[in-house]
Order: sequence, then C-alpha cells, then structure tokens
Amino acid sequence: MPMIAVLAHFDGERICLDEPFDLEPNAKLIVTILPGQEFDNEHEAWLHLSGQRLEDAYGENEPEYSSDLLKEVNPDYEGR
Repeated sequence: MPMIAVLAHFDGERICLDEPFDLEPNAKLIVTILPGQEFDNEHEAWLHLSGQRLEDAYGENEPEYSSDLLKEVNPDYEGR
C-alpha cells in the first residue's frame, strides 16, 4: 500500500480519522502531532513580518514609474 496522509484528531480518548478510510488490521501507522496555538501565533508573526517588509518595499515615498521606462513590453500583460 502506498503511503497516504489522512487527517485525524484526538477526541480525548482515541485518535479518530476525519474522513472514512479502510485500514487493514495491523496496518503500520505514523502519527504526527501538529502544533496547536503556538502554530497560530507563529503564523500570525510571519504574516506581520511579511506585511512589514511589503510596506518597506512599497512605502509612501516610492516613485511612480511610467510605462515609458519599460525596456521590453510583455505581450501577455492585459493592462490591469
């Protein structure tokens, strides 16, 4: 059987698969415990850092560049 990832959760007593899946008796399993609240905080920190770097790259003092400065026009660009 190929290796397959199946989402599951712990209900306080046993591990429960989130979707039905036929397991053979004595099937070998690897259980990975995913971080909970810490992951959410870390994710939020990365989003905040990314936002700060975007603000640095596109600040209020960023000059406007006209299309006259283009060296080569992208024929696939639709002018959005």
